[in-house]
Amino acid sequence: MNTQQPLVQKGTEIQMPHSHARNTGTKLLPDWFEDIAVNRSATERRAATLTTRRTVKKEYQAAWLVKAITCIDLTTLAGDDTAGRVRRLCAKAKKPVRDDILEALGLADAHITTGAVCVYPTMVPHAVKALEGSGIPVASVATGFPAGLTPLPQRLAEIHYAVGEGAKEIDIVIPREHVLPQNWSALYDEISRMREASGEAHMKAILATGDLNTLRNVYRASMVAMQAGADFIKTSTGKEDVNATLPVSLVMLRALRDYGELSGQTVGFKPAGGMKTAKDAMNWLILMKEELGLPWMQPDLFRLGASSMLGDIERQLEHYVTGRYAASSRHALA
Repeated sequence: MNTQQPLVQKGTEIQMPHSHARNTGTKLLPDWFEDIAVNRSATERRAATLTTRRTVKKEYQAAWLVKAITCIDLTTLAGDDTAGRVRRLCAKAKKPVRDDILEALGLADAHITTGAVCVYPTMVPHAVKALEGSGIPVASVATGFPAGLTPLPQRLAEIHYAVGEGAKEIDIVIPREHVLPQNWSALYDEISRMREASGEAHMKAILATGDLNTLRNVYRASMVAMQAGADFIKTSTGKEDVNATLPVSLVMLRALRDYGELSGQTVGFKPAGGMKTAKDAMNWLILMKEELGLPWMQPDLFRLGASSMLGDIERQLEHYVTGRYAASSRHALA
């Protein structure tokens, strides 16, 4: 086993979600985004070089991977979800890394958990019960996930149902039918009503960027969602042909940064879909640090929408402390 100083000193508090003021939104201000232009080749070049400029290795990599765990929205959004599967997922969220690995890392008393558990609305009661007393919030997708094409009253009712069952975070799907023809007022109005329906629950706006055609649309939709009061902007449902990518994430982060400068308010970011490995987690953490700094590497402002990623992170941490790779099956989620 490698010997090193503990990654987190005893008594260190793990930052819990949502310690900052919520985004209250603004009125619809098209002049903040209508004339924006996005250089695709420059965006792709910047995204490609960000993760190769420097390497994070050994104890520093282990520390970053532990940080990634605390930012994961551990997710199950399958058609065959059951109460039993959700309970097993919640058990993993409460104890995402084996005790012997945490002890070797000096983190036995650090109370490492995932950032949240994300499920369908009908699974919320099971997740709330399983996570009772843990401090881990339950997130629920809503609004006709993943297409978002059910009538608005039904989408709002779905939010009310999930919140009523105990969800503390709501992942809504924006209607792409308003983005593609650039009907920004309709998009703003619908997201605003979803924000109102969410009440005290924090709302993440899923842009489904794989359906938006252009990076310019990604920037514009991001800005409208934030103006309408989204607490987070999120890349994807995980069901599109193309989900979270670094170039798309970079554009969303630039929109997020511009919104902060113009409004004085803070909004979080969540990439989701297609992220499966510890290397993916490292890439997105590097992106956050380079573009927005350390505050956006905390679970109140950054989440990773993933499930299988956690198993690979635990496997990499086991390799760090033992020098050996375990079979992937030893780190199954549920």
